[in-house]
Amino acid sequence: MGNFYTNYTLKGPGQQTVASALAGRHTIVTPNYNGCVTVFDEQSEHLDQAIISDLAERLSSQFDCPLLVVINHDDDILWLQLYVSGKLSDEYDSTPGYFEGVEESVPTGGDVERLCSVFGSGDASAVESILRKSFFDEGGYVFARQRHADLVVAVGLPEIGVCNSYRSFDDPDFAFPGGLTRDDFVRTT
Repeated sequence: MGNFYTNYTLKGPGQQTVASALAGRHTIVTPNYNGCVTVFDEQSEHLDQAIISDLAERLSSQFDCPLLVVINHDDDILWLQLYVSGKLSDEYDSTPGYFEGVEESVPTGGDVERLCSVFGSGDASAVESILRKSFFDEGGYVFARQRHADLVVAVGLPEIGVCNSYRSFDDPDFAFPGGLTRDDFVRTT
């Protein structure tokens, strides 16, 4: 069984501001990294598209900021949604034929220039290569988490989003990155 995780990366607003907006919801908000915070939401762990889209739209609109939703489905699919000021701006699917049983599906979507420009960083040619490689290409990605890890490095996004979910933080053996501790994260309820 592969990884299943969902998270939201917002460019601009700070950790406490985002945490305040999420009061009443079970979430974890990371410290700022490169101008971004990442949100892990308990409800989103069920991969319900309506819940995920509603939260992404609300947060992006409320903070008038770019927001990237990342979903890893069983390490077979990396699915991204880019929101800008509350509007869905772009979608990416690494394996669009997965649920139809199409083995050789080619990644779709993913406006590389837009993604790099709204997050203010990134090597567009590297990001293009990361998003376009098919599982079947030489050097292609076997696992969605590998593609996600390369993407966050290329764009300059927080690496904590890779392979982590809301549930990850409940694991007593969770290894906090970069010298961070449990106290550096804000948990809302």
